[in-house]
Amino acid sequence: MKKYSEMTAQELEQLKKELSAKYKEYQAKDLKLNMARGKPCVEQLNISMGMMDVLSSDDDLTCDDGTDCRNYGVLDGVHEAKVLLADMMEVGVDNVIVYGNSSLNVMYDTIARSMTHGVMGSTPWCKLDKVKFLCPVPGYDRHFKITEYFGIEMINVPMTKDGPDMDMVEKLVSEDDAIKGIWCVPKYSNPQGYSYSDEVVRRMARLEPKANDFRIYWDNAYTVHHLYEDDQDELIEILDECKRAGNPDMVYKFASTSKISFPGSGVSVLASSLNNLQDIKKQLTVQTIGHDKVNQLRHVRYFKNIDGIKAHMKLHADILRPKFEAVLEILERELGGLDIGTWTKPKGGYFISFDSLDGCAKDIVARCKKAGVEMTGAGATYPYGKDPHDSNIRIAPSYPPKDDLIVAAELFALCVKLSSIDKLLSK
Repeated sequence: MKKYSEMTAQELEQLKKELSAKYKEYQAKDLKLNMARGKPCVEQLNISMGMMDVLSSDDDLTCDDGTDCRNYGVLDGVHEAKVLLADMMEVGVDNVIVYGNSSLNVMYDTIARSMTHGVMGSTPWCKLDKVKFLCPVPGYDRHFKITEYFGIEMINVPMTKDGPDMDMVEKLVSEDDAIKGIWCVPKYSNPQGYSYSDEVVRRMARLEPKANDFRIYWDNAYTVHHLYEDDQDELIEILDECKRAGNPDMVYKFASTSKISFPGSGVSVLASSLNNLQDIKKQLTVQTIGHDKVNQLRHVRYFKNIDGIKAHMKLHADILRPKFEAVLEILERELGGLDIGTWTKPKGGYFISFDSLDGCAKDIVARCKKAGVEMTGAGATYPYGKDPHDSNIRIAPSYPPKDDLIVAAELFALCVKLSSIDKLLSK
């Protein structure tokens, strides 16, 4: 197949005419398909239904230490849940707090607490003239929404296949004490599916920030979310690495079971140093008497241990892997060699990142929508929704049934072709 950039204007016009006819055929189908968000599909939800049966009115809801999960108390999570989630997080049981259903909520609280009360005795951010955050891009839109909501200035840091541009990160944090944190999705990153290299993790742990209240917001959302049994990314554990580097308090590590059990009814967890946890508990003591211990116990009784979680994740992978492979096959078949787009081939997580020709992403997403396929908004993977190249699009293969997903992916590829032709003809 000839590259589009090598075609004459006449050839492009003829191709556009043929592709436009195909596009009208899709419009006539009255599709209503969604590839916008990384929601688990019905089949994934169904594999956790056994969790609904592990507790009943006849069961003893008492923990090993005598805690009655039906009652008040236990601020930082029941011991059995702490053991299970600490193993998932690859940290010690004393380094975790178990929360409610949403790690995003924990991240929001962490920023809010820093704004109103500071970090371990530092000046509350709300009293400072300027607060800044580093944002590896493309990245997770909901991270950016939190910092934007609090009026924090966000600075784009380019992502590489190994992680954020660490030369830039090191320089910025060492020179500017207004920079208080960096958002990270270190394993199977959202949206590219990249995992941080050993060197990047070590350099991250050895940062020398000018601000003593600088923290790494380490959202390890996809810690056990592999697609392949025999080809998995592994991360150096950041808490240990920070401690080894003499920065024991520099990281907050977040995770949850949201895409392991039930997204709306999972359990979230924060891991950090004992100093950080002591600081956090001052707020928690006022905010709550304790989170849902019955749900924590439900997860423990169902999964039993980390091996139970890993076995469960193989079931998720068996559902997700064919969907990812179907999308990647279509992208390669329809767009390979045309020089009008590039895409990632992740080994885990929930997304494929697609980069079009500059200036085409919004048009591609709009064309998809007009033909009945909802995509993540162009620009969503950048702070303030502003992609400087208007090129990145996040593809979420998990939710649609596979047959619908194939139709949606083929339509997406068609829209990429049409937008690319218009872009090249405009030149």
